[in-house]
Amino acid sequence: MLRFDPFHDMDTVARQLLGETAGSSRAPRFMPMDLFKAGDHYVLHADLPGVDPGSVDVSVDNGTLTLRAQRSAPSEEGVQWIASERFAGNFMRQISLGDNVDAEKISATYNNGVLSVTIPIAERAKPRRIEVASGSAQQKTIEAGSSN
Repeated sequence: MLRFDPFHDMDTVARQLLGETAGSSRAPRFMPMDLFKAGDHYVLHADLPGVDPGSVDVSVDNGTLTLRAQRSAPSEEGVQWIASERFAGNFMRQISLGDNVDAEKISATYNNGVLSVTIPIAERAKPRRIEVASGSAQQKTIEAGSSN
């Protein structure tokens, strides 16, 4: 079934004017994600449906978390497409990490089209209790001079 879309041509022109190169209307624009704090770590969930698990790459470099993945284009030959709205190509998203995370302990899993990244909070950034010394304790004095 074909649908009439009077705004299709206007949308195409707008994409070209806004810098999208010709022929890349099927390139993914973004990787939708959720990010939240749970106890002593952050959790990032990114939607990557249909992505080959072997193409998923998570890396940290100089305080930047980079997520990459690739979805291959369908290779059906001899078919007449009625609708083709699923993006194919490379996905990438970068997130700036603060100094308060432990980049060495970041872990990731990919399950059912969702990439989950766990970002632990560094020990130095966790809240801690500071002991307060009593003001009535006797103070020691150190005198300068020779010890002969």
